[in-house]
Amino acid sequence: MIVRCLLSGALLTLVIWPICTLAAPTETELKELAETRTKAEAGDMDAQYKLGTHYAKGGIVPKDDSEAVKWFRKAAEQNDRRGQSMLGVMYTNARGVPRDYDEAMKWFRKSAAQNSAHAQYNLGHMYSTGKGVAKDDVESANWYRKAAEQNEVTSQRILSGLYAGGRGVVKDLVHAHAWISVVAANGDEMAKKQILKFEEQMTPAQITEAGKLAKEISERLAKLKKK
Repeated sequence: MIVRCLLSGALLTLVIWPICTLAAPTETELKELAETRTKAEAGDMDAQYKLGTHYAKGGIVPKDDSEAVKWFRKAAEQNDRRGQSMLGVMYTNARGVPRDYDEAMKWFRKSAAQNSAHAQYNLGHMYSTGKGVAKDDVESANWYRKAAEQNEVTSQRILSGLYAGGRGVVKDLVHAHAWISVVAANGDEMAKKQILKFEEQMTPAQITEAGKLAKEISERLAKLKKK
């Protein structure tokens, strides 16, 4: 299917679905969809997750949150961390199921236990907002840090802000500067502007220290990418 899209934020921050103008599906797309469905119905968890994503976004198939939940659940019950985290998102946002933060937390935890950065981010969000769990800034910061250390950019940005404001962590502009510098290294213009704001409040020694820390973090993340 030819899809012309404008991106819009939806669900939680990590999950971005497109707003699309749909054309008729191509033969290739229909063939791939049929193959995915056959595999999903036969129990292939990768295909189940993929089919759930198709229904959650719409496009090749009509958008159908109930069907999305059905296939995410099938994948999640096979211990697929992507399906688990997305099932948590669906419960959080009342998409295809009634809103249930406790159920969302259950699936986020299962996924995070498998080191899913997506689920770790979402746990950070849940603890930050007190959804399905007692609000806890320290626990929120811990989960955002775990996701940030897996190169999840939104969590890196949030972690920088937490250090800048001393929320859930000891206020530390060196760490705030370092983490936003990691984001800025990918060409993020907003992050570059934030660096300048931090530096207005820092000594030259602190700026130098932040640069060294950012380098250490970047090197650590680069090694992670190679694995």
